[in-house]
Amino acid sequence: MNFGNLGFTEILILVLILVLFFGAKRIPEIGASIGQGIKQFKRSLSDSGEREESRDLPAGGAGSAVPPSSSGDPKRLNQ
Repeated sequence: MNFGNLGFTEILILVLILVLFFGAKRIPEIGASIGQGIKQFKRSLSDSGEREESRDLPAGGAGSAVPPSSSGDPKRLNQ
C-alpha cells in the first residue's frame, strides 16, 4: 500500500495523530459522514444532469403550464 511518497511509517503517524485529535470513537462517525457527503455529491451531479436534459425540451409545449416567452430576455421582478 503506497500513497504517493508516503510510506507505512508516515501513514501510521498520521493515523495516530487523527486518533489523538478526534478520539477513537469519533473516527468512524467522521468516516460515515464523509461517505454520506460523497454520496450526496454524486446524487446531486446526476440530478443536475437530468435537469439539463429536461431543460433542452421546448418550453410551452403541449401540456405545459408555462407559456412561451415572447423574447429570450428574462423578466424582471419589478415590472
